[in-house]
Amino acid sequence: MIYLKEPLKIEEKSFEIIKSNIKKEFNLEELPVVLRAIHATGDYDYENIIRFKNEPIKAGIEALKDKVRVFTDTKMAYAGINKKLLKIIGASIYCYIDEKEIYENSKEKNITRSMAAIDKAVETNIEIFVIGNAPTALFRLCEYIERKIILPKLVIGVPVGFVGAEESKEVLYSLNVPSITTKGTKGGSNVAAAIFNAILYTVVGR
Repeated sequence: MIYLKEPLKIEEKSFEIIKSNIKKEFNLEELPVVLRAIHATGDYDYENIIRFKNEPIKAGIEALKDKVRVFTDTKMAYAGINKKLLKIIGASIYCYIDEKEIYENSKEKNITRSMAAIDKAVETNIEIFVIGNAPTALFRLCEYIERKIILPKLVIGVPVGFVGAEESKEVLYSLNVPSITTKGTKGGSNVAAAIFNAILYTVVGR
């Protein structure tokens, strides 16, 4: 049985196939993000639903070169991000969702753990937010942005689902902050990680 076995060659072939099938045009900064979103999902619809606002890729690149602090809303997104490359550039990444403090605060305030995790992220001066699962996390972050308590260097906001996901992304897109998001219900932790990694690979290389 003959088939590709080398990971990088499989990835390169995948991107060749994706490039040959997408119909919309993207600039050189945006294209890697779109390719990785499609690659992570097998869904070409991402070329139609992904949205960029306020030069988010440029903002993300500049932040990553400055030892940025990154937050993810889920362990899955955290696992999917290339931490080895983050370490090379002196950046750090945090996911607070399983901490005892977060559980206790969510119970005390009658909010989701994802919201409590955002509260801690704001308190600990996180600069890039990567949110792929919890609409309540994105809503909470948007509240902080609206109240001018925080101005993130980049927000990747692509929560998935049918309760609040679409609405939370619309709120994010309305705000004057560098962001990458999607229209509608599609998204997920894998998409969020893929988008972030696309920017990271632009800075560090693959």
